[in-house]
Amino acid sequence: MKLSEFQTNMPEELIAEEPLQHRDDNRMLVLHRDTGEIEHRQFKDILDYFDHGDTMVFNDTQVFPAKLYGNKEKTGARIEVFLLRELNPANKLWDVLVEPARKIRIGNKLYFGLDDTMVAEVIDNTTSRGRTLRFLYDGPHDQFKRELFALGSTPLPYYIKREAVEDDAERYQTIFASKEGAVVVPAAGAMFSREMMRRMEIKDITAEFLTMHIGLGSYRDIDVEDLTKHRMDSEQMEVKEEVCDRVNARRDAGHRVCAVGTSVLRAMETCVGMSGHIKPFAGWTNKFLFPPYEVTTIDALLTTFHMPLSIMLMATAAFGGYDATMHAYRVAIEEKYRFGVYGDAMLIV
Repeated sequence: MKLSEFQTNMPEELIAEEPLQHRDDNRMLVLHRDTGEIEHRQFKDILDYFDHGDTMVFNDTQVFPAKLYGNKEKTGARIEVFLLRELNPANKLWDVLVEPARKIRIGNKLYFGLDDTMVAEVIDNTTSRGRTLRFLYDGPHDQFKRELFALGSTPLPYYIKREAVEDDAERYQTIFASKEGAVVVPAAGAMFSREMMRRMEIKDITAEFLTMHIGLGSYRDIDVEDLTKHRMDSEQMEVKEEVCDRVNARRDAGHRVCAVGTSVLRAMETCVGMSGHIKPFAGWTNKFLFPPYEVTTIDALLTTFHMPLSIMLMATAAFGGYDATMHAYRVAIEEKYRFGVYGDAMLIV
């Protein structure tokens, strides 16, 4: 397919700049992919579509405060540093993006904090904006991480035009986040409140967890019209054997599996084996899903409403079908659903 086929003409005023007061207050559009029928519900109604024995698979990655501001040595120029991933804990090496990149060269030092006590040296150029930083810190690694993250803020996506505030540290995160490593929240999972998880438990709808550390590749512009030529950034993931055994057993027994978010869908399709069974996996994936694609690991997908031309929209269409998904987006725009990570829900069954 072509990139231009995923232009939805979404008005910018539909982007949710702020989360709602409660996690599960969102509206929910339900798409029945076999018939194309669309329903308008509330997210709190989601369990009406699942029964005793069904399974929801969540991403338990944890977003860390990746956005920092520092000052360049000598000039004092203000530099934005976006932490991507830790490369070497022993040497405190980090893969980062810097802005403005033209001012940052190998050998430069950057100072962070009100008293400039956190210092980093640029030791490599990786891309036009990418750099490798070595933090010059003598204390224990755990202490270093605490102090580094205390200087950072929540890495809200580019389309939210405000600075992160204290509340974002909680809301741009799922309640079950436990594996540090993401810079993008699994937004569908962030709609689940403790009350909703308890209601699942009462109804015997199982919650299973895998890990995919979602990176900025999710927001990177696709610069080719032919989608077969796009190469995804690799993201680290893990699906444990006991999770595979339970998910496979439930599906073999005739129960349904719902992926909560496109990151879960991509992870499950990365480790798919025979008959739609998933296999244990620990490593990196650059799985890129777009139609036409036969999804074999799940029976339902819960997601949010994504930006035009995004890989998340394409993954949604890979499961829901291109025509049905794009029609649902046109309806969502007409009905003024809220888009983005703090927006409304879309359930495909």
